[in-house]
Amino acid sequence: MKYYIVDAFTNQPFGGNPAGVVLLDGKSFPSETRMLQIAAELRYSETAFVRRDSEKEFTIRYFTPMAEVELCGHATIASFALLYQELGITGRCLCHAKAGDIHVEAGPRVLMQMTTSEVLKTIEDTEEVYRAIGICDYTPTLPVMIVSTGLPDFMIQVGDVETLNRLPLDMSAISAVTEKHNAVSFHVFAFGNDGHTAHVRDFGPLYGIPEESATGTANASLTHYLQQNGCIPATGDFSFLQGEAMGRPSVVATRVTPDGTIYVGGTAAVVAEGKLTV
Repeated sequence: MKYYIVDAFTNQPFGGNPAGVVLLDGKSFPSETRMLQIAAELRYSETAFVRRDSEKEFTIRYFTPMAEVELCGHATIASFALLYQELGITGRCLCHAKAGDIHVEAGPRVLMQMTTSEVLKTIEDTEEVYRAIGICDYTPTLPVMIVSTGLPDFMIQVGDVETLNRLPLDMSAISAVTEKHNAVSFHVFAFGNDGHTAHVRDFGPLYGIPEESATGTANASLTHYLQQNGCIPATGDFSFLQGEAMGRPSVVATRVTPDGTIYVGGTAAVVAEGKLTV
């Protein structure tokens, strides 16, 4: 088996969100124990094991160092960017994952289809939300909402990019608020004037992720949120800059088609490759 380390949502090594990708050379997956061991050895948040079923049909299984998960957005982007670079795979592909079948557009930029987005809740009393990110006496122009594209996330506006990158965070408070509302993360954003739709940061300490450098599902939810609040058109291509405060800048692209389907994706950079001899 060949393995790769791929940084998703960037075209530069050591940016974006890293994932392990293992290309299988047969039709059978290794045992779950072996895949867990490999994921633990690579030490990334997720490692994708990719099996080719036909010309443009693949099955992917995703493992953290602790358990198998049903789907991982950045590892999917990493996998299909790698398939394009190594095997020349382009165009519309079908990815079988435990979460269900996903349509993916492979090429220099990878786009994966997301599930239906929906607003789950509007938060009327926002004081505890803003207190958790260290902001007092601020009245946002947009409401705080919990939006889901597979995972429920808070959508939280701050005044400008400088404020966003210097938030005096209270991780314990963020965990308490997300747990109270059955959400996964705080997805905090600010509008800039640099061609990106928004700058964003994502905090999920309740699930052991203090900050994520790129989050596909949350930016799909942010796209839906901004549409619902009249900030962006109903269709088109959008761009979110994430990971700046972590020193791992990521550009997460989204696309909304005329039927309302949201795609998320971007480019990826291969950082390393090797051969597994287990």
